[in-house]
Amino acid sequence: MSLTFLWTDIMVWILVVALMAWGFVISRSPQVKKQWQTIFKSSIAMISAMVLLVYLIFALLDSVHFHKAKSSEMVSLLDMAFEHRIKNTERTYSAPFAGVEYVKSIVSEEGITKQIHLPLKYVKEVSIINETFFALLVGITLSIVLVGPHMLWRETKNKKRKAEHNGISWKTAYVTLSVIILIFTWLYMLSFNYHVLGTDKVGGDVLYQSLKSIRTGVLIGILTTLVTLPLAIFLGISAGLFRGWIDDVIQYIYTTLSSIPSVLLIVAAVLLMQVIIDTNPQWFETTQERSDVRLLFLVLILGITSWTGLCRLLRAETLKISQVEFVTAAKAFGVSKLSIIRKHIIPNLMHIILISIVLDFSGLVLAEAVLSYVGVGVDPTMHSWGNMINQARLEMAREPMVWWSLFSAFVFMFVLVLAANLFSDRIQTVLDPRNNS
Repeated sequence: MSLTFLWTDIMVWILVVALMAWGFVISRSPQVKKQWQTIFKSSIAMISAMVLLVYLIFALLDSVHFHKAKSSEMVSLLDMAFEHRIKNTERTYSAPFAGVEYVKSIVSEEGITKQIHLPLKYVKEVSIINETFFALLVGITLSIVLVGPHMLWRETKNKKRKAEHNGISWKTAYVTLSVIILIFTWLYMLSFNYHVLGTDKVGGDVLYQSLKSIRTGVLIGILTTLVTLPLAIFLGISAGLFRGWIDDVIQYIYTTLSSIPSVLLIVAAVLLMQVIIDTNPQWFETTQERSDVRLLFLVLILGITSWTGLCRLLRAETLKISQVEFVTAAKAFGVSKLSIIRKHIIPNLMHIILISIVLDFSGLVLAEAVLSYVGVGVDPTMHSWGNMINQARLEMAREPMVWWSLFSAFVFMFVLVLAANLFSDRIQTVLDPRNNS
C-alpha cells in the first residue's frame, strides 16, 4: 500500500500544524497563557475539551489514506481498524447485540413454509459479561499507559517548582479521558463478536458508520470556519477602520448576501457543483476522490455564504475601538493602518473571533446534517450523520420500528455539538472584557 492524500486530508493536516504553531505562540505570551489557564480551570470546559479532542483524533485517523496495491480502493487507518466489520456485512437489519436478523424471513423446511428470524452470519454468541470484563481490563491498562506518564511528569515538574499550581483541572481531564477510553475500548472489542449498534438495511455496521461520520462533521465545522474567517476579519476590519466608500461597498455586499435565504443560495450552488462533477467524470479515479471533491466544494460554499454575520459584528466593534484614546493617539503619531490593525484592533477582537469560531462550528455541523437530510449535502456514498438520518427516516414507520441508526447518529452529533457549545460558553465568560469589568 502507498500513502495518498485527498484534498481535505491536506487541509486538515495543515490545520493541525497551524494549531500547534498557535499553541507555541500562546505559550510564549504570559497574558494569553493565563487566560487559557483560566478557561481550563472549569471542569465543564475541561470535559468538553477532552470530548472535542477525541472527536478530532477520530477525524485525523480517518484522514490518513492508503492506496491498496493492484487496486483503486483507498482505505484509512480507521478503515483498517474496522476491517472485520467492513468485509463481514450481514444480509439486512439486525438490532444492537442481536444474534438474529430483525425482520422475519420466509423459509421452507420439510415442505412447511414458515417465518423465522434467520441467524446472523458474522456474530459469535459469546458471553457479553466476560467480554465486557476483559474489555474493561484492557481499557484500564490503556488509560494507565496514556494518562500515567503525564501525571508523573506533572508531579516531577511541580516538585521542581515548589508545588506551583496553575489551577487547571487536570484531575477532571484524567477521569474524562479514562472514561472515554473505557467506553471506546468496550465498543471496539465487542465489535469483533457483535454488531454493537446493530446493522442497517444492507447489513452495514452502524458503529463503523457513526465513527466514519465523525470526519465529515468535524471537517465541515473546522474547514468551513477557516474559509469564513479570512473574509469576515479582512472585510469587517476594513469597513470599520477605513470607512467611506470602502465601508459602503462592504456593507452593500454583506447586506445583499444576507437578504438571500441562505438555504436557497446553498442549494443552488450545490446543484450547480453537482452538474459540473457529473459532466466531468474523468477528473476522478475513485469514488472516494469524487466524494472528497464534493465535500470540499460544500465547505467552500458554506464558508462563502456564512461570513456575513461575523463581518457585521467585527465592523461594529472596529468602529468602537477606532475611537478609543490609544488608537487615536497612534493615528496622531503617524502609525500606519497596518500596524494599528496588528497591534490594537485584532488583539481586542480576538475574544469575539474565538467565540464565533466555536459557535459557528456547532451550527455548521448541524447544517451538514440538515443539507444531507434534504439531499443536497455531501455525496450519498460518503458517511455522514445527515446521510444516516436520511436513510433511517423512512424506517421509523416500519413495523417493527428500526430506531438504532437514527439514535446512533443523533447521539454522536449531540455529544459533539453540546461539547462545542459548553466550551464556547466558557471561552465567552473568560475572554469577553464585559464579563471581567
